[in-house]
Amino acid sequence: MSSSPPLALPLLDLARFDAGPAERAAFLDELRRAARNTGFFYLTGHGIPEQQVREVIVQSRQFFALPDADKHDIEMVRSPHFRGYTAAGRELTRGRPDWREQLDLGAERPALNPPPEAPAWRRLQGPNQWPLALPSLRPALIGWQDAATRVSIRLLRAFAAALEQPEHIFDDAFAKAPIQHLKIIRYPGLAEPAADEQGVGAHKDSGFLTLLLQDEQAGLQVETEDGWITVPPVPGTFVVNIGESLELASNGYLRATVHRVLSPQSGQDRLSVAFFLGPRLDATVPLLPLPAHLASEAPGPAADPANPLFYEVGWNMLKGRLRSHPDVAERHYADLLLARA
Repeated sequence: MSSSPPLALPLLDLARFDAGPAERAAFLDELRRAARNTGFFYLTGHGIPEQQVREVIVQSRQFFALPDADKHDIEMVRSPHFRGYTAAGRELTRGRPDWREQLDLGAERPALNPPPEAPAWRRLQGPNQWPLALPSLRPALIGWQDAATRVSIRLLRAFAAALEQPEHIFDDAFAKAPIQHLKIIRYPGLAEPAADEQGVGAHKDSGFLTLLLQDEQAGLQVETEDGWITVPPVPGTFVVNIGESLELASNGYLRATVHRVLSPQSGQDRLSVAFFLGPRLDATVPLLPLPAHLASEAPGPAADPANPLFYEVGWNMLKGRLRSHPDVAERHYADLLLARA
């Protein structure tokens, strides 16, 4: 009987965080090493029922199967909050188009309608756009967003404990209105063998944590010192990765890692559901007071002149949105573009 090949990433069981002292300590040590060495790992023991997992996949498939007219009725370019549908080739990563179609959502909150002199990032808060032709999508995705938020907060408290901090040290930054960014994503197959394979280009995530649910098709790759490794789907798990804001908070002890997605071959497609957790927009990323033995191993966050990082959460979020969606920027943030010209 053939055995499955070993996974390129560690697999961690979140249920061990609430186990006895010895099991908890071992889990925290494995969590710290996984986040420091690769910044990516598989997560099981998250507590989300398999039925809910299946339902979010089914609803996502049904959305992407809608006629183009129904999807284009809720195009992101209509929303100053960067919510809605984006067709394949319309989002950019480092200036190049990604071959994926997607629906971007956030927490259902009213628009702030800030005055002109207010920080521009206050325009990011606002309602989602939902397809009228698929009313079942809204409860499924709001339910998924709530479940993913609970898992993420629990995991964030585990990270705090792994760094020898009080478990609730991040609670103030996430109080009341954290960033809850959800994407359902479909990667169409390549139109021809010689086509560009960029499903999504090489990048790091900007928030604290990302929880990724993969369907059956592989495509995610992570950059390591030995080159790119493929991260195949594993049933019952999320793929978790560290975002740049958590790297900032840990002064570089934890690692945000470059990753990408390759397009499937012709005749195939790939579906994923990505959830990104970040502090509330008006928060500042806290710098953790690491104990000396950990602080001595914290090299500071990575510096990228093409992607400067800010401790101010709102400006970090807006920077990424403007860069990825220039059509939304031109329609709803023209004042910022003129100011930079």
